[in-house]
Amino acid sequence: MPLQNRVTPTGDIIASPHRGWFTGNRGIIHDPATKTLLNKRWSSPAWITCLCEFRGWRRPVMGRRSWTELFFLDEATAFAAGHRPCFFCRREDANRFRAAWEEGSGVKGIRAKEIDAVLHGERLDRGKKRLHPLPMPVAQLPDGAMVLAGNESFLIVQGRALQWSMVGYGKVEERTGDAVLLTPPSTLRALGAGYRPVLHPSALG
Repeated sequence: MPLQNRVTPTGDIIASPHRGWFTGNRGIIHDPATKTLLNKRWSSPAWITCLCEFRGWRRPVMGRRSWTELFFLDEATAFAAGHRPCFFCRREDANRFRAAWEEGSGVKGIRAKEIDAVLHGERLDRGKKRLHPLPMPVAQLPDGAMVLAGNESFLIVQGRALQWSMVGYGKVEERTGDAVLLTPPSTLRALGAGYRPVLHPSALG
């Protein structure tokens, strides 16, 4: 049985045998004895995205009472769910993200805790995923943004909306008139300011 540790663009945590390209966490939200999630879906406002392997070190998944290992198809999926790059294992990416976040938001000298506070307000609405109105037409969104249209999530790449799945991106969807924004607005502004997220290869075909 696969563990319940795969994160969707809507921020839900589901069971899947597919692990994805990135791991990350929201604090401790599992019981290591049973390797099952607790009722809560976060215990810290620092929702981060990490490398699956760092300096040859791989963590045992849900094997101890430390942070709960979650997995994402790619960085765009993690962004849509409300995560940001880790300043430990992904320091260079995290610094690039912070610089783009500052430029997009018109601030300087921002700290990671301050970014987390903004993101926490943008990703949750009384415990559920916060959806945002589109600030521009779908085709004009920056690469790496994600939207929800109907019950499906879509990645925007070069003005095209690619349907998300657990294993990658599929068909191009032309009908996204009812779409809402999944990517938090401050992260969207960072994408617009030049941050380029790591995308699953299926998005680049």
